[in-house]
Amino acid sequence: MDLKIPDTLHVDAYQMRFADVAEVDLEQLHALSIAVGWPHRAEDWQYLRELGHGFVALDEIDRVMGSAMWFPHGEHFATLGMLITSPRLQANGTAKWLMQRVLAECPGMGLRLNATRAARRLYRSLDFVAQQTVFQCQGEARQPAETTDLPAGHEIRPLRSSDLDAVIALDAPGFAVARPLHLARLFESSLCYGLFRGDELSAYSMSRAFGRGHVLGPVAALSVDDAIAVARPHMEAHAGRFLRVDTHFKTGPFASFIQQSGLPIFDTVTTMTLGEGVDYGTAGNGNGALFTLASQSMG
Repeated sequence: MDLKIPDTLHVDAYQMRFADVAEVDLEQLHALSIAVGWPHRAEDWQYLRELGHGFVALDEIDRVMGSAMWFPHGEHFATLGMLITSPRLQANGTAKWLMQRVLAECPGMGLRLNATRAARRLYRSLDFVAQQTVFQCQGEARQPAETTDLPAGHEIRPLRSSDLDAVIALDAPGFAVARPLHLARLFESSLCYGLFRGDELSAYSMSRAFGRGHVLGPVAALSVDDAIAVARPHMEAHAGRFLRVDTHFKTGPFASFIQQSGLPIFDTVTTMTLGEGVDYGTAGNGNGALFTLASQSMG
């Protein structure tokens, strides 16, 4: 984007200026997300700062009034997220000012984000195109009602560090590009399972602490049955506790499994792209798909 983005913005009685998200006190970021009802803990903000980059809008007394971040996955693709503005400054240009600053940092890159209802109009004005809906499912997980025996020669086991290359290769078709750094970081902080046919990985799943409890994601698999198989151990492990899943499946066997495990649809966001449209893959015929997201910001 070849625009000159002003370093300051006058909003009502405020003069806003940019600052690097990495240089802001963590508790200020946490307070910003609390102000708009987002579940992110201070620990979640720190995790995002370690994986990505971003800007905040500061007022004249250095209060954080807005944020926007981007997460590179290689040289040519990035996901965008954490676009937040203080309730008192919404719908007055601050969000667009922040987004234009972020876009100026990502020239020529394919970009993907997940837009809340309130932000869709803004993203459309920046030429993002809607691709599909992501369903945020959450609640108190319960023990899955039915179990299915695995076919002969199949095994579900916790993933080991030696499996990481196979996880990256399985994940890439569904995510759009390989994301080794992100998956390696997730691997360190997550409970991880893999479904193997002999030595071949056909599905993986991760869950980690986030927000009110835990989030199940990402899950990638060669088939819907494989995706359910690796999601099941997490439902069992978190039975009776809060669990969240972000998936683009509203109907079908995977969606039914998630909802029957105590996680009804709570909200939706819209996946939007700038540049070449990219979805989350289609399972079958040896192709992998992403069944749940790591997060709405990082995909």
